Order: sequence, then structure tokens, then C-alpha cells
Amino acid sequence: MTATTSETKSSNVELKTVQSIPSSAGIEADNSGECCKKVDAPKSESALKSFISGGVGGACCVMVGHPLDLVKVRMQTGGAAASSSVFGMLSKTLAKEGIRGIYRGVSAPLTAVTPMFAVSFWSYDVGQRIVKGYGQRGMTAEEKERKYVLSMGEICMAGAISAIPTTGIMAPSERIKCLLQVQANEVEKGGTAKYTGMLDCAKQVLKEGGVQSLFKGTGATLFRDIPGTIAYFGTYELVKKELMKIQGIDPNKGQLSPIAVLTAGGLAGMACWGVCIPADVIKSRYQTAPEGKYIGFFDVFKKLIQKGG
Repeated sequence: MTATTSETKSSNVELKTVQSIPSSAGIEADNSGECCKKVDAPKSESALKSFISGGVGGACCVMVGHPLDLVKVRMQTGGAAASSSVFGMLSKTLAKEGIRGIYRGVSAPLTAVTPMFAVSFWSYDVGQRIVKGYGQRGMTAEEKERKYVLSMGEICMAGAISAIPTTGIMAPSERIKCLLQVQANEVEKGGTAKYTGMLDCAKQVLKEGGVQSLFKGTGATLFRDIPGTIAYFGTYELVKKELMKIQGIDPNKGQLSPIAVLTAGGLAGMACWGVCIPADVIKSRYQTAPEGKYIGFFDVFKKLIQKGG
């Protein structure tokens, strides 16, 4: 009888010990009553991964898109005839100036766009965390442990946040790039080149107007990029979501193919430029205009509407 009582007390002590382990320690018991296994908390996506991926993507973007960007800036700033088409002007530039001609001014965006895209995707990741934190206000600790799915509005807000830090890199590089590209129009008409390259252009701009001149058009760049990034990231996430539905992929387990991701990125880019082209025209005109021609980028807008509608 004494032995039985002793065994019963020992069993009770062991049972209480197991039951006293707090659930917040990340430990569970299985049905057999054996000591339990640690439950890993869900891992958050690495902001560093977004930074590196964005940098590589930015370099690829510049090398593929710069020839078309060159034509775009020349057409926006009056360097092309009214009847010139995009591909007509591109082929003319290629025939007259060669490969170097269609990649004129590429050093400025290549130097800036690689870190700019890296910062853009990193800040988008940070923006998602900020929006998520705001959306989880008032939730219990247990509710916060569950997977939080951002709404389309929250994704667009994270995209808008990403535009703010990238503008600090984008504005001066766009200023230099546009000046170098427009200079080619003057050379083509028989004028002389003012700048020998990216560094010479930056030095002369700083000498003539200081840091303020180098950052001329920052407000216009931000005015262009906030709606642009909203359209870009919103469309990108929406297209990926729809492609997963079409292909029957579980977002929690599977991934889209590289071709599908490229498709989403391409459609996102089209949405971005569809939204921000008007603001981009204003920015290019303002950044390449002689000092004193415009009071600000709103003055550029008014004069463009008066002249061309």
C-alpha cells in the first residue's frame, strides 16, 4: 500500500511538471504524453535579399531599357521632329552614332539605378512591415502570430513608401542623364559638347549651381515616382496572384516560374509608365531647362498645357 501511494505521488509530480510548461515557450506536448518538440516561429523575408535582388534587377533594367529611354528623353525635350517615331529615331541614332550613341549617358543611370532599385525593393519590404504593423494594431499576441495577408490597398501604400528614399538617389542621376542625352541633340545640329561625360557633367553642375542645382527636379521626380510605384507594385502583386490562381499554385507552398514572374514584371512596368509619363515629361523639361526659364515644375505644367494641350 505504501509503495503504491509513493508511485502515485511520483506520477502526479511528473504530470504537473509537464503541464506547467508555458505555451509561450514554443513547446507542445504530443498525444503520448512525451516531452514535446519546439515549434519554430515563422521566418520573415530577408530585407537584404530584397536589396540584392533589386540591385541585380536594376542593372539589367538599365542595359535593356536605356536605348528606348534615350529616345524618350529626346522626344520629351524637343530634340526630335514631330513626325519621328520611336523606332525610326532609334534606328537613325544607331545608324549615325552606333552602339555608343544609343547608350549615351548610360553611366549615370547604371551608377545610380543599381543602388536605386536595391533601395527601392528594400524600402518596399520595409514599407510592407510598416503597413503590417499598422494593420495589426489592437491584435492580441496570438493573433499577431498568424499569417497576415496584405490587402491591395496596403500593398499600394507600401509601394508609395518605397518611392521616398529612392528619390534621393534618382533625382541627381536623372538630372545628369537628361543633360547628357539632350546635349547629343545640340551636337547633332552642329553645336559643341559642353560635357565630356558623367563626372564632368556633375562637376560643372555643382560648380554652376551647387548641390541645389544637382538636385534640381527632386520634387518633380517624387511627383512622378509615388504614383508610379503604387501602380508598379500593385500591378505586380495582383498579376502574380492571378497567375497563381490560373496555374493552381498554392501561394503558401508553390512558386511561379521565372517566365510568369517576368510577365508580371512586364505588365507592372507598363502600368507604371502609363501612370507617370505626364509627370516624367514635366520632370525632363524642368531638369534640362536653362536656369530661370521656369519658376518650378508646376510652371512647366502650365506652359506645356498652354502650348501643346
